[in-house]
Amino acid sequence: MTSLAVANPGSLIQSVDWVAIAPPLIAAVAALAVLVTDLFLPERHKKWLGRLTAAGLALALIALLPLTGGSPRATFCVQNVAAGTDAPALGGNAAGGCSYVADHFALVFQLLALGGALIAALLSVHTVDQDRLPRGEYWFLLLSSATGAALLPASRDLATLVIALEVASLPAFALVALRRDGRGAEAALKFFVSSVTATAVMLLGIGFVYAASGSLHLGAVAQGLEHAPGQLKPLAEAGAVLTLVGFAFKVAAVPFHFWVPDTYTGAPLPVAGYLSVVGKAAGLSGLALATTIAFRPYAHTWGLVLAVLAAVTMTAGNVGALRQRFDTRYSAVRLLAWSSVGQAGYLLVPLAAAGYASTGADQLGATAAYALIYGVVNLGAFGVVAAVGRRAGTSVDDFRGLFTRRRWTALALAFFLLCLAGLPPGVIGLFGKVVVFRAAVDAGLGWLAVVMAANVVVALYYYLRWTALLFDPAADRAAERAAGAEGRLPVSLTATLGLTASVAVVLSVAPQLVLQVVGGSLF
Repeated sequence: MTSLAVANPGSLIQSVDWVAIAPPLIAAVAALAVLVTDLFLPERHKKWLGRLTAAGLALALIALLPLTGGSPRATFCVQNVAAGTDAPALGGNAAGGCSYVADHFALVFQLLALGGALIAALLSVHTVDQDRLPRGEYWFLLLSSATGAALLPASRDLATLVIALEVASLPAFALVALRRDGRGAEAALKFFVSSVTATAVMLLGIGFVYAASGSLHLGAVAQGLEHAPGQLKPLAEAGAVLTLVGFAFKVAAVPFHFWVPDTYTGAPLPVAGYLSVVGKAAGLSGLALATTIAFRPYAHTWGLVLAVLAAVTMTAGNVGALRQRFDTRYSAVRLLAWSSVGQAGYLLVPLAAAGYASTGADQLGATAAYALIYGVVNLGAFGVVAAVGRRAGTSVDDFRGLFTRRRWTALALAFFLLCLAGLPPGVIGLFGKVVVFRAAVDAGLGWLAVVMAANVVVALYYYLRWTALLFDPAADRAAERAAGAEGRLPVSLTATLGLTASVAVVLSVAPQLVLQVVGGSLF
């Protein structure tokens, strides 16, 4: 059990715990600062908006440090919760009346959301100029979406979860549409229509849950559902299923994955990387909170549903990646898009296993650990694709012989792909898959572990084939001409790729530390 500190528990007018809400608050203030500064800054100086964005996200990350030690902190509470009250994992029932809880679970996913947004911002510095995107709007939308993604894992009532999810999603629609080549508008429209539909279904489900439980706070919802009258149980079960639809869409789980390839292809490449990591992390954290706290009375039901969903999602993602032709335009982005769908299936495995455990703490720790590992290496892969395909749509064949033209860029991409495949020297990827595999076995989901193992073997084909192309000595003339046209990489891209690769290497050499910090001591 952990201790939960609540600001002024005995007062009708509570003081806000500014330290607890600092990470998303700083990102929101930075977004407003960028929006206002853009109005008065001359066009020739608007490149500073990108630096202001990166500085705001860095400050938001620093604001996580004071929250790493001591007890979880809660604020925006509607009931008197005495400080020092024993609280279950994730600030469950004891924080039943609190809308914001900064516990270890929230901090890990806030680190992933804000860190991923910072890497996307650094990758975007050159893309904004190259694609002639409106600077003020781009940076404001990125910060706004990051604010919602950082708020979501600390939310502890269904209303705040929905608001945070929409704050993370709505700016993302506009970010995708900022490209003025026709593909951006089409991609944004598909993303928007499917997201709005999922949100509408989720809101209907929340209405059913509220009618059955009488509350929106996650801990109180669990208590209400557990003691709901028999005639309301079908309504509650239907509401729980419908509520999970919105989060399944953000995770890109089957059958809510169909928007992913076209949206990633039409979006600016840093935005595609941002959606593949930060958007997925936001949906995964919301899904974890809703299932393990609010819908805990139905654990065996949603545990089985998520297990089936995980198996189907990882299989569909890998099959979609296998079908990609390497010589077609945008095939590199589409392959990474389908790969992210497959990775979403792996992310759902320990979450499904949590439905068969008494508390779900170890399984959710495995989910958080794999999400952190996946986020670093997937953003790195998108960063390399953004660096190589700066002037045109990038096919996988454009990477043929990259090692002879850009040695360090090729080595970085090879490392990221091997991490995703789970092969040495990408030890961190292997470690993440072992953690997820163990969670399934410990929960008695042997069949799911077998499906996962088969999918990991299937994924080796396209990861290794792409890696082999990087070192192909028979680079054709077209590739050589492309190398001459590309010129040297911008300093911002080189530094960002180096930073991302360095983080992945650090995690690779200390896998047990990752497990202890992110998994074992998460709760």
